Amino acid sequence: MIRDVKVSNNQVLVTLSGEIYVEESTVLREQLLQCLEKGLSHFVFNLSEVNYIDSSGLGVLVAIHKRALQNKGQVTIQGLNGSVKELFELTRLTKVFPTE
Repeated sequence: MIRDVKVSNNQVLVTLSGEIYVEESTVLREQLLQCLEKGLSHFVFNLSEVNYIDSSGLGVLVAIHKRALQNKGQVTIQGLNGSVKELFELTRLTKVFPTE
């Protein structure tokens, strides 16, 4: 579930919680693409309250990461834990995204 998307100091701060499935991913992708269109390219995702994310959710993160890099930005992931952290490690996304 998308808890919050806000812009602060030219960064897009995204807080997610619960379970991230296709429906949430579609909404999230649209919101983040609007941010990219406005020229924002630095994203910080707080996943500390996420207990599940499916492949579509991971796909959104990867797609936004790719677009952010093209615009000289980056995506940072915060708060990985539990099965979500294991999934990031298993898929080697911990090597793709800076994590905190």
